Amino acid sequence: MKIYKSLLIIALIFLEFGCSAMKKNILQETLASANPKIKKVMSNPEAFELQIIYTQILRDKNNKVSFKDFTYRLNAENYFYPASTVKFPIAVLALEKLNTIENTSKDTEYVIEGKPEKLRFSEEISKIFAVSSNEASTNLLEFIGFDYLNESMKAKGLSPFRVSNRVSAPDAGNPITKPITLYKDDNTVVILPEIHNKPSVPLTMNKLKKGIGYMKEDNLVNEPFDFSNKNYFPLETLQNTMKRIVFPEAFKESERFNLTEKEREFILYSMQNVPKNAGYDPAIYHDGYCKFFMFGDTKENIPANIKIYNKPGDAYGTLIDCAYIVDAANKVEFMVSATLLVNNDGVFNDDKYEYETIGLPFLGELGRQLYAKNLQSKSK
Repeated sequence: MKIYKSLLIIALIFLEFGCSAMKKNILQETLASANPKIKKVMSNPEAFELQIIYTQILRDKNNKVSFKDFTYRLNAENYFYPASTVKFPIAVLALEKLNTIENTSKDTEYVIEGKPEKLRFSEEISKIFAVSSNEASTNLLEFIGFDYLNESMKAKGLSPFRVSNRVSAPDAGNPITKPITLYKDDNTVVILPEIHNKPSVPLTMNKLKKGIGYMKEDNLVNEPFDFSNKNYFPLETLQNTMKRIVFPEAFKESERFNLTEKEREFILYSMQNVPKNAGYDPAIYHDGYCKFFMFGDTKENIPANIKIYNKPGDAYGTLIDCAYIVDAANKVEFMVSATLLVNNDGVFNDDKYEYETIGLPFLGELGRQLYAKNLQSKSK
């Protein structure tokens, strides 16, 4: 596949030119920028609940990869709502679970009880990364089940992590998933029964209750919004999930996802794909629609030499993105994850959040400056 060849070229470029650790902490330099898009958030990072991980990708003379992480206010005990980032492991583990069922593949079709249409796993995964489809993630979660998802992540050392709710779906927290009719590749049909998952236990950590109020059925409730029964996917676990997909060889076999190389290439291709190449109207879904770093605050096309493998999320005033950013032509590669809360009025569920004016400009500029500093270091 093209994605495999692209990653091989990237690896050869970095092997040829080498990639020694930078002496400077470019994350720290970037956050000290006088740019107003950065400065606005950095004037009060605690109020914005800002957390960041920046990862240098280091390659030795044998092209063996290691990581050097730089963090800012990283704390897994300070809760933030993970929004659509949970769709990342849902997509990956759908393929992993399929690998436990004979005569299936990413192109296998299935039907969820109560829904008339046939679904194809590859198409649902593509929708998750191209436009962050809520419905597609729910469709895959009905197949996976909460317990398989949570236990698989834990078994790979990807914890803390907890998904207890479908994303923006009716009856989101129902622990019982629906029966599935699976149309296997050998033309046989199998019925997968409903899954009775373990009931979720309320989270216990910092910052679970946020704000001064929330909207409920068009009425303002004057008390903090409680996230203790929501999903939980802290930034470090998210970044480590990305590392395992991009660089599985850097981890023990028990810590890797059980995917074939073609399946991993498909995930990578889907992650970097932009909506117009997945069949969506570019007038509505511009290149930066799901690429918050570098392009989230612009409708410009992403240059062909830049590839962004990522999964973002936004909900309840929280923005998150986790990305592996590559410019093979200029020998640039790094990972970055960040989250911030932009909810000036402190009211949740009112759809009044500063995504466009504060959040996306910050993430866009953060990505651009990290890219520029990496590029500058390569030219020396």
